[in-house]
Amino acid sequence: MRETNIEILSRHTLLALCGAVGMVTLTGACTTLAAEPTADAIHVYGPGGPGPAMKSAAELFEQRTGTRVTVMSGPLPKWKDAARLDADLVFSGSENMMTELSTVFEGQIDASTVEPLYIRPSTILVRPGNPKAVTGIRSLASGGRRVMVVAGAGQIGMWEDVAARSGERELLAGFRANIVAFADNSGAALERWKSDPTIDAWLIWNHWQIANPEIADQVPVESDLTIWRPMDIAFTYKGKGDADTRAFARFLTSSEARAIFESQGWKR
Repeated sequence: MRETNIEILSRHTLLALCGAVGMVTLTGACTTLAAEPTADAIHVYGPGGPGPAMKSAAELFEQRTGTRVTVMSGPLPKWKDAARLDADLVFSGSENMMTELSTVFEGQIDASTVEPLYIRPSTILVRPGNPKAVTGIRSLASGGRRVMVVAGAGQIGMWEDVAARSGERELLAGFRANIVAFADNSGAALERWKSDPTIDAWLIWNHWQIANPEIADQVPVESDLTIWRPMDIAFTYKGKGDADTRAFARFLTSSEARAIFESQGWKR
């Protein structure tokens, strides 16, 4: 779907001409053309949180269709330069993140195509076995427990939205007093969690525990304090015009892809 009939005809014509004439320059041209793939991969970029589910969905799509999908995920600086060159589709971990991406890639992302696909809830990660007997956000606002939050990327304002959701100023104040680490993003928070065992609890999205069950247990945030944020997708202008990219975007809401995302904590 990525080559026109004219392009394919031109390739075959040049190959035939090279074979007939045997010129070195044309043979070199033929060698170059023959080495080119018949279809490019779909290039997808986004943050680390939705990354595992997106990669699993991409692998299944490739199995079903034969169309290769490459997914690069993690903090924005890791993939920003590559995305500027070849991104077909981008995904985010929240609405504010997609707004940031639309600004960073202004003129490349078609903002009219932004669509929330799945959402997931806030949760609390605790050390295996929950040695500090954490029961929820309210328990983290007292007792001297040491808490980590993420203050950037897709969690800008998340911890204060959770702690202040009830309208109880005292709860917010108590929770803030026990925060000992403000990570820039979830990946940095994961590394801090691994390296600093003095941190008792980590407020994060549920899929981080699902992806790392060996290093943390999960304690749900109280239902009246839980917040949800989405994973959005958006096309670049390059990807919007490509039939394979549009097919992959449709596949992301199929029953097969939905099962993948739901198994990793997301909700449609």
